[in-house]
Amino acid sequence: MRFLSYVLGLALILLGIYFLGKNIVFTTHAYPWWRGIAADLSVISLCIGVFALVFLPSDLKPFGWVAVAFGIVCVFASSRAILNPTSLWQFFLALTAMGFGYKMLSGRRRSFY
Repeated sequence: MRFLSYVLGLALILLGIYFLGKNIVFTTHAYPWWRGIAADLSVISLCIGVFALVFLPSDLKPFGWVAVAFGIVCVFASSRAILNPTSLWQFFLALTAMGFGYKMLSGRRRSFY
C-alpha cells in the first residue's frame, strides 16, 4: 500500500508540473554567435549540476547548485521564454495535483509508542 501511495503521489506531482509547464515555450534564435555557445553551456552545466546533486557527497552539493544556477542563466541568455496565458482552472488543477502528490510522498508512518 505504501508503494502505491508513493507511485500515485509521484504521478500527481508530474501531472501538476505538466499542467503548469505546457504553457511555457523556449525558443532560440540562430543568428547571434553567443546564443549557440550559451545553449550548449546551459545543457552541459545543467547535466553536471543534476549529476552533482544526485551522486556526489553532501559537501560537494553547493557545486551542483552553482552549476544548475549557471545553466538556468545560460538558458535565458540563449533563448527566449514565452509564457502563454494560463486559465485559473488549469492553475488550480496543477497546484492541487502537486499539493496532494507531495502530501502522498511525504506521508509518514505512525508510531504507536
